[in-house]
Amino acid sequence: MRKRKQVLVLLAAEFVLLVGCSTLSTSYRLTKRLVRGAIWTVTTTYKISAGTTWAIYKIGEFTFEVARAPLDWDLAHGEIDSIDDLPPKEAIREGKVKNTPYVVKGKRYEPMSVAAAENYQEEGVASWYGYETSRQKDGQMTANGERFLPDGLSAAHKYLPLPTYVKVTNLENGRSVIVRVNDRGPFPSVHNPRSGERIIDLSMGAAKRLGFYRQGTARVRVEAIELAKG
Repeated sequence: MRKRKQVLVLLAAEFVLLVGCSTLSTSYRLTKRLVRGAIWTVTTTYKISAGTTWAIYKIGEFTFEVARAPLDWDLAHGEIDSIDDLPPKEAIREGKVKNTPYVVKGKRYEPMSVAAAENYQEEGVASWYGYETSRQKDGQMTANGERFLPDGLSAAHKYLPLPTYVKVTNLENGRSVIVRVNDRGPFPSVHNPRSGERIIDLSMGAAKRLGFYRQGTARVRVEAIELAKG
C-alpha cells in the first residue's frame, strides 16, 4: 500500500511540473475489496510538440497523453460554478483541484480522500462526452487543468480525486478499459435531470473502446486500480 501511495504522489507531482451555496451530501458508494486486483505498472516519458510539454503514461496496453490546457480555454464541463470557493480557473491556476469541494448550480460536492479512493468500486450507468470538443478549432479544459482529448482515454467523476486511474468494465459485453479521471461530472442537465445519477462520464475514445459509443450509455463497473512505477 505504501508503494501505491508513493506512485499517486509521483503522478501528481509530475503534473504539477507541467502546470507550474447549498451542500450536497456525499452519495458515492464504496466497497472494500477483500482481495486486491492485479498491480498495474505505469511508465512515464515526455515529449514536446508545438511548444507544449506532454507527459506520456503507459499502463498495460493503454496510453495517456497529458498536457496543461491554456487558461483561456473553456471547461469541458462548464457547469462548475466554483472550486474551493474560487472561480474555477483561479482554483486550477493555484492547483486546488485534487479533491477540494466544488459547486455546480448551487450544490456543493465533497470529493473523497485519496485513501478512500484506493478501495473505490461501484456499478451504475456510464455516459460519454466530447463530440462537441472534437469539432472545435480550439480545445477544452478538464477540471484539473489538463487538455481534454475526446479521442483519448479519460473520464469525469463527481467524487474521485483528480487525477485517478480506474478500470471500467462494460457489464453488457465484458469489455474493459483503463481511464484517467481528470474531470468532474456527469451532472443533471436541463434536458435530462436524471443524467446526474450516472456514475461516470467517459471520453468519446473510451466509449468506443467499451462498445457503447452509438447507444450513448451502458451499465458499467468502475474500480480503482493499484499502480507500481515501472
